[in-house]
Amino acid sequence: MVKQITNSLYNQFIADFELRSILSASSEPAELHALRETAFEEFRGLGFPGTKVEDWKYINLTPFLQGEFITLQDLEPLETASVALIAKAKIKSLDCYHLVVINGQYDPALSDAIQDENVLVSSLSSATGTAAFNAHFGKSIALDQNHFAALNTALFRDGLFIEIKSKAIIEKPIHVIHIVSADNKVFLQPRQLYIIGAQAQVSIIESYVSDDGIENAATRVFVNNVSEIVVGEQAQLQHYYIQAGSKSTSYVHHTEIVQRASSLYNNYKASFPGTGLLRNNLNVSLEGENIESHLYGLYLAGGQQLVDNHTVVDHKKPHCHSNELYKGVMKDEAVAIFNGKILVRKNAQKTNAFQKNNNLMLSKTAVVDSKPQLEIFADDVKCSHGSTIGQFNEDALFYLKARGIGDEKAKALLIHAFAYDVTEKIPIAAVQVYINQLIEEGLRN
Repeated sequence: MVKQITNSLYNQFIADFELRSILSASSEPAELHALRETAFEEFRGLGFPGTKVEDWKYINLTPFLQGEFITLQDLEPLETASVALIAKAKIKSLDCYHLVVINGQYDPALSDAIQDENVLVSSLSSATGTAAFNAHFGKSIALDQNHFAALNTALFRDGLFIEIKSKAIIEKPIHVIHIVSADNKVFLQPRQLYIIGAQAQVSIIESYVSDDGIENAATRVFVNNVSEIVVGEQAQLQHYYIQAGSKSTSYVHHTEIVQRASSLYNNYKASFPGTGLLRNNLNVSLEGENIESHLYGLYLAGGQQLVDNHTVVDHKKPHCHSNELYKGVMKDEAVAIFNGKILVRKNAQKTNAFQKNNNLMLSKTAVVDSKPQLEIFADDVKCSHGSTIGQFNEDALFYLKARGIGDEKAKALLIHAFAYDVTEKIPIAAVQVYINQLIEEGLRN
């Protein structure tokens, strides 16, 4: 196993952790400090993943991690740039609450004040030590198997905390706008903890955007982001990820979902050309009976972009249903990886689990590696998985062009038709329209 990709960055994190331990040992709860110690020991042993690590064998991280990064220094992004990015990230005609996170720091001054006693929003540092934080933070991620999640747990500075009280029905969506703004090479480690109480219902939309200044050759940003989400008994969470960014920005997202009995979790993930590296780790743990979970993904990749979606749906109890559909549209020299695993444990009888990954190739130089997986240890289940990679249907393209539709418009119509199986699942009309517009922009660019 490759324990480190670049000695300088690996050693820099060791030094950072030693300094942080001295500065924060007395200011943080003992349990959190102990968790940081455990997490860093895991990272010290694992190092950065290399291509000999099975889950990372298609990605060479060296180009994205080489050089010196600022890792602990506070960043002060320009407020004018932030305001412009916030306006750009907002979704037209969507009535929602806006929360703004800049370089991993929740900014209440730029966020909407939510006047609802059933919704608690704060920085993660402010929530540290509360009953909800102690009950859920760091409880579900396997640190010995996740290199970047272990590093984040050891060294995260702050983040966003959202708690929805039990039985609350939040009518307006919560739109979290994550902004990256820097003029140096920086390594950011944001953290989120979302707790959805029993029988509560809410929609959370997360948009990731970066400052145009990051396109400067002297600037490179690596974002190691970790989210933990707990969906209580009979609760419902509609969760959206909309990813954009510059080619000098790299993201590794680790999202850990824990579902309790009779809950519903729907994930809608859409990513577009721009971001140099995008790695999505989405782990869903079904820890009760009668749970339903749906994962819908759409990735439009272009340029020399690298997009990697890794999902794990872990069925632990009987009578649960999961459905996963990811679709990719590949342009230019882009590379996409899909690795989806459905795990059905021995006592998870009466499980229904389905998974599919379809890819449309617009270029002969684009590459897709697709690896759907099933691991089934129960005998009374219905499970299936599949993958396809293909090009335009020439008959359909000819049919449209024969009716006076231009070549580019005809291709755009076919791409929208290909993506429709995912976009039609989006229940908020304004979000659906917005994502379709981003598809149009991604095709033009």
